[in-house]
Amino acid sequence: MKELLSFEARRRFGNHLYLVLATACFLVALVPLISILYQTILLGAAAINIGFFSQVTPPIGGSGGGILNALEGSLIMVGLACSVGIPIGVLGGAYLSEYPGRISYYVRLISEVLTGVPSIVTGIFVYELIVVTQHRFSAFSGGVALGFMMIPIVAISTNESLKLVSSSIREGGLALGISRAKTLLYILLSSARSGVITGIALAVARVMGETAPLLFTALGSQFMMTSLNDPAASLTLLIFDFGTSAYDNAHVLAWGAALVLLLIVLGLNIVVRAASRLKVKGNE
Repeated sequence: MKELLSFEARRRFGNHLYLVLATACFLVALVPLISILYQTILLGAAAINIGFFSQVTPPIGGSGGGILNALEGSLIMVGLACSVGIPIGVLGGAYLSEYPGRISYYVRLISEVLTGVPSIVTGIFVYELIVVTQHRFSAFSGGVALGFMMIPIVAISTNESLKLVSSSIREGGLALGISRAKTLLYILLSSARSGVITGIALAVARVMGETAPLLFTALGSQFMMTSLNDPAASLTLLIFDFGTSAYDNAHVLAWGAALVLLLIVLGLNIVVRAASRLKVKGNE
């Protein structure tokens, strides 16, 4: 009896100890996150005004100006990236899940490798593929570079989401005489919608914060775009250029752009998650 009580006491002590350690690690992990948010909001809020969103960026060291051209470039290039990365990534992930085999194995292996490839390598590849052949930096090449980065992320998340769908749903669709392709498109992807959308949101958030590929493709510009073949600014390029300059007013503009970028990514994730939950509840 004493041995049982001793064992129970040790077990409870171990549980409490691990709980305390896990809580402490959680609080330690919050410190850098909260400090980054606090610093960005504190310094970025000083730059926010009407002119900040209605004017183009000045030369480095110049006074005034805003982020209108950088905001336009970021939204257009991310939109191009989504038009490339989302359909290819979703269909690629669906193929990996529903058509297993030697080809799928190597495609998944390549996708997993590509998710870990430094973004600057993607930038160099698209530079040689598009910029060198067209003899110009452009928003189009920047969007393609970001789209290439989205494909493996969306494909792997789609694959994992489809694996979580019950096999009875798949078998039910096939039993009704629905073709395998239609079962995949209209039943399985609908059932895995929440996970697929979350993966897409993560991919968009990832490419929204990329700078290195755009240095080789979009280059940056202090003017508004007139076509997709023009060099384009972005929020990340603005932060890089102005944040590393020697002028205090440039640093203020960089912090303001960082705050806007943070709010865009945060808002995108909130909207996407809320929409996916509403759709799941509606299906139930």
